[in-house]
Amino acid sequence: MLTVRGLSAGYDAVDVLHAVDITARGGELTVVLGANGSGKTTMFRAISGIVRPSAGDIEFDGRRLPGLAADRIVKAGVAHCPEGRHLFAKMPVEKNLLLGGYVRRHDQRRVRQLLGRVYELFPVLYDKRRNPAGTLSGGQQQMVAIGRALMSDPSLLILDEPSMGLAPLVTAQVLDVVAQINRDGIGVLLAEQNAQAALRIAHHGFVLAEGRVVLSGTAADLLDDPDVREAYLGL
Repeated sequence: MLTVRGLSAGYDAVDVLHAVDITARGGELTVVLGANGSGKTTMFRAISGIVRPSAGDIEFDGRRLPGLAADRIVKAGVAHCPEGRHLFAKMPVEKNLLLGGYVRRHDQRRVRQLLGRVYELFPVLYDKRRNPAGTLSGGQQQMVAIGRALMSDPSLLILDEPSMGLAPLVTAQVLDVVAQINRDGIGVLLAEQNAQAALRIAHHGFVLAEGRVVLSGTAADLLDDPDVREAYLGL
């Protein structure tokens, strides 16, 4: 589904990523681990068209992504749920969600189906659909952010630190839904601070350090790797 080859990218002519190679197979959940500043967010932004690569290539379902506008990448089936949620706080929950379906606006029947599926995944959002998004708890706001990304009907969902700032119980609930989204057939590329929990629901994983891939393998192998366990799992 997604192939990243020799990707270098950064800001103000300074690269954060250095010749990164990553593959995310169709329909699987791939986790990217790494400390703050390792380049996870920059990689996700490069894939979704927010950051222009300085070198390398990104291919999704046989289509090259570099040079495409961000909205065309969304139309191609890649949805990005960024770190920090970035909701419209004064706007009702449902309008925030419907904004995610803007690229599918010409098929209102499909938009309504997608909205219904979001409410199935997050029943609390249906109860609060008329409430301003800014009045929701942090966990509920994260649900809105994930739901908004799902409204574009993606085949690949990029999630950047979805549990950031959430209580452990809420984190578990969010990751359970992420696993369900993947079981529904949507590929997931996940950066997650709770490395142990993320590896338990993932198929494959990559570890970034200082903008380079330093380890990769199946999630089970990474979970058992002593270097990963010491550096990222605190074990």
